Amino acid sequence: MSGSSIEALDLAALLCSRVCHDLISPVGAIVNGLEMLEEEKDQQTRELAERLITKSAAAASAKLQFCRIAFGAAGSSGAQIDLGDAEKIARGVFEDDKTRLDWKLPRVLLPKNKVKLLLNMMLIAAQGIPRGGAITVEPFGSAESMGFRVSATGPNAKVPPGASSLLAGELGGEALDAHRIQPFYAGLLAKACGMSAAVAMEGDAVAVTAR
Repeated sequence: MSGSSIEALDLAALLCSRVCHDLISPVGAIVNGLEMLEEEKDQQTRELAERLITKSAAAASAKLQFCRIAFGAAGSSGAQIDLGDAEKIARGVFEDDKTRLDWKLPRVLLPKNKVKLLLNMMLIAAQGIPRGGAITVEPFGSAESMGFRVSATGPNAKVPPGASSLLAGELGGEALDAHRIQPFYAGLLAKACGMSAAVAMEGDAVAVTAR
């Protein structure tokens, strides 16, 4: 893997690694909760374990639904996806007690690659505010020509390292891994949609745009 190219098998393997990376934490928490239930007799501890399992199972389910669209086929060739469904899936992943999601897109059907691109843009923006904050999703244009702007604000917000060049399709001299593959994949999606994607600081906000 060099320059701006990557073998199809390497791309598939790295995306699978990324999905596994996202699911390790909630699935591991479920296992820990089950072990607590098996070993503990204290009722209060068992209730804590049950809450952990419930919360972690919900998180794992939300991430699986998100990954199915963001990285998976999500339907047959040429399929469209409802932005209302995309919003629901995105809220399950990004919205919590630390982060607020302000979704300003209309409920319309868009080609699946455009929706995949949007969700991947949100991942990049969210990585720019590791301590939480606010994510705003807005449209550029309308209908089939619609583009997106995803901005994230929060304490010490900054563009994720390497995201700008990777989004532009520039691998540089560093090897791709499960973390770096995601912004690079977002750039591939933008090209497939005939769009140009970029990420930069706009004031105190991390802004990811595609038009």
